[in-house]
Amino acid sequence: MNAFKVWVRWRPLESIESPKGDIIRGTDEDHNNQRFRISVASSTQTQAMSSRERPWKSGFSFNGVIEPNESNHVVYNRIVAPIIPEVLQGRCCNSFAYGHSGSGKTHTMIGYDFENDDEFGLCLAAARQLATALDEINAGDSAYKFGIGLRVYELRKNSAFDLLNNRNECFVREGSDRRVYIRGETEILENGKVRVRPIATRACWSFQQLQRELQEGLKHRKTATSTVHDQSSRTHAIIEMEIITTDLLNARDDVVERQSELVPVGKYATDVYIEEQLRAIIQTEDGKYTPNPNYNVNQKRVDAAENKKAEFESRVKEAEEHESEVFAITARAHQCVGGRFVFVDLAGAEFLSGTAGTGIKQSAQEKQQGRQINTDLLALKEVIRARSLAQTRIPYRSSPLTMVLRQHFEASNDAQSSIILTVSPGADQYVATLNTLKYGDLVGLANKHKG
Repeated sequence: MNAFKVWVRWRPLESIESPKGDIIRGTDEDHNNQRFRISVASSTQTQAMSSRERPWKSGFSFNGVIEPNESNHVVYNRIVAPIIPEVLQGRCCNSFAYGHSGSGKTHTMIGYDFENDDEFGLCLAAARQLATALDEINAGDSAYKFGIGLRVYELRKNSAFDLLNNRNECFVREGSDRRVYIRGETEILENGKVRVRPIATRACWSFQQLQRELQEGLKHRKTATSTVHDQSSRTHAIIEMEIITTDLLNARDDVVERQSELVPVGKYATDVYIEEQLRAIIQTEDGKYTPNPNYNVNQKRVDAAENKKAEFESRVKEAEEHESEVFAITARAHQCVGGRFVFVDLAGAEFLSGTAGTGIKQSAQEKQQGRQINTDLLALKEVIRARSLAQTRIPYRSSPLTMVLRQHFEASNDAQSSIILTVSPGADQYVATLNTLKYGDLVGLANKHKG
């Protein structure tokens, strides 16, 4: 089972927050196990203080604490840089940013400054390090050229919006093979072919190209009102970076094409079977169905349609086997192929403190979005804890978010992953900060018991 580390990042206190005061906070270290415990208390305590506003102390649940004056560059070097070698060994690593709206999740995970190296978000800094490593591999290996396959989408309820494809709406579905697929709208092509495209993958052969693609895609991300401010990310943004080759992407495209050819053939076989079965029965005056004495099922017609379907199914299988073969051959040449780093900028957690004093009024739809976000975040916590405790049942189906992340979790069994809790030191955000720390404490304790 993978190592899942929990970090806390305090953001700086903004100038407009200074008059309201800071949260009183402290950190203790367990030197033997290199774990940290955090204690917090509100600086605005009153005798009428609610249970949610009382002082609190965690267990030794956290792997590290990032102070407000430390830049994204420091965060990257401490949390992400040490596990890039695992990605270059073909493993899958995941990194999450969790916290309430306005606590610095997007700044940490994605960043707002695409020009200042010190303020690159974790995903962009990782892309630069991976691109540099791949340049070195490519310079010494003439057989293959490795690049980074970039996928960027945001998730809301059962829909995923492809940010690299004009925010095209896709849908989260579980297939008969129990794998989760994210597919776009059905396209009707020539000759009756029907194609359902997966999330777009952009092949990037340089860091500069990836930087441009990511920046352009993120322009399509939606914001809305939260309980903290009116420009909050109300969807979960997922950025996947996978080490690929042109041959691998071509093989995957071939699978999609073969599947597109199968769809109309499969539909025709189904229509023929239903049509023959309907012709073979009639409805009596009393509404009951009975065999039609004047018609026998044309089994040759049914069999011909089924044989045609089986022929196209075999083509899909051949394409899938070819994709697996291409991957295996490439992996024998260099183990980096297929290595993935998945960055998830989670939607801002909503708490019961409401919008009192913020001047923000939420619509019924926005409140429903908040409830869905909390459901997703609770499901994520339970999945992480269940995996850390090696439970036999992992509740991936609890939400669309965990369904989508399932493949990444299961691919990261032998790799490191992390969750960064972004928290505000402002006294007026004490309840939200406390809830974030409690969330991380539960995740961290599960990992501690596992160890």
